[in-house]
Amino acid sequence: MTDTQNGKPGNVFWGLSAFFLVFNFAGLMIYYNVVTTPPEVLAANLSPEKLAFLNAEPVWATAAYATAVTAGVIASALLLLRRAWAFPVYVVSFVAVLIQDLDSFVLRNGVEVWGVSGLYLPAVVIIVCVTELWYTRKVKADGLLV
Repeated sequence: MTDTQNGKPGNVFWGLSAFFLVFNFAGLMIYYNVVTTPPEVLAANLSPEKLAFLNAEPVWATAAYATAVTAGVIASALLLLRRAWAFPVYVVSFVAVLIQDLDSFVLRNGVEVWGVSGLYLPAVVIIVCVTELWYTRKVKADGLLV
């Protein structure tokens, strides 16, 4: 995964780092859409149960969502800049994802509202978060981050 002769990252590093940035930026854009979509647009496109679920989201869960996506974008940028701070910022993002999912799927049982298919995106997000943590720790151990 690295060019061991000169200690510089290889194409896998740049490709994964870019993917992480795009993935997290997409999450940030989704968050922005969720918090800025007018209520009448949501009402026209969602069932009453789904609209009630979104409207009942506690402020701390919305804050966790904002923290998760913002920290993810920052951590990804830090990784592209080869900064070791990427790892702890990814940790913050991952913890915020877990807090948001705690609200959606444990405290409020979002599966009843969204169905089993409502678990697909959160599962992908968790898998990507764990991959970000693993990979960032690996490239830090390989000496690619300063």
